[in-house]
Amino acid sequence: MHLRSSLSGLGVSILLGIALACSNQSPDQIRQKTAEETAAIKRDTKAVAQGVKDGLSNKKSVDLNKALPGITSRQADRIIAERPYANAHQLVSRHVLTEEEYGQVQDRVVVNP
Repeated sequence: MHLRSSLSGLGVSILLGIALACSNQSPDQIRQKTAEETAAIKRDTKAVAQGVKDGLSNKKSVDLNKALPGITSRQADRIIAERPYANAHQLVSRHVLTEEEYGQVQDRVVVNP
């Protein structure tokens, strides 16, 4: 998500540079503004690249036996079988977990679009 918004910001910077180039500015003004926008794009691109590198090198592990305390292997199989989910509470509405069971794990589960 953050990568998408960073890349979107780069796109906006590029479009701004193009728009400025098409305005009624002198060639020197266009050159100066283009240089400033290029420097900003360069800086932002480095930040995006570093973020991607950091994300790919993240070596955090999740202990699947402890990730969802109280969830049995049978429940885990049902959770998998019922995928995909539009939201985490569908674990309850699809009768995979009871409301009480869901309450025990709700802070540990998310659904990403």
